[in-house]
Amino acid sequence: MLQTVFLRLLRRDIHSDPLENPERYLRRAAVNAALDVIRSQRTEATIPLSDETAARMQPDVSSLRQTLARAIAQLKPRPAEIFTLRFIEGLSNQEIAEMLGISQVLVAVIVYRTRQQLRKQLRPYLGERS
Repeated sequence: MLQTVFLRLLRRDIHSDPLENPERYLRRAAVNAALDVIRSQRTEATIPLSDETAARMQPDVSSLRQTLARAIAQLKPRPAEIFTLRFIEGLSNQEIAEMLGISQVLVAVIVYRTRQQLRKQLRPYLGERS
């Protein structure tokens, strides 16, 4: 993935003017590359289970990670990018707003709505009812 990010930077430099903020470009390119990887790993394979097997199964961490990755991959690009920057990269709302050139309030609203959407998809793991 790192190679992909630097190749994108190299191609951009060749075909356009020099970057004003290379750090901002690299962060966004890294987020986009990560989202590309998550989206490419989407699988919809299902395995039929007997009622007895399903009753004994407990959600495990690996299954939760896969479900979260699929849920993030299904988000629109902007919410996915902001969620990734906030909770995976650990940036503050203010840092994200400055990086993306949007208001801090808009970042907070998108973070809130994205968390609500993901919470709905992760209810079985959170012990919540539909």
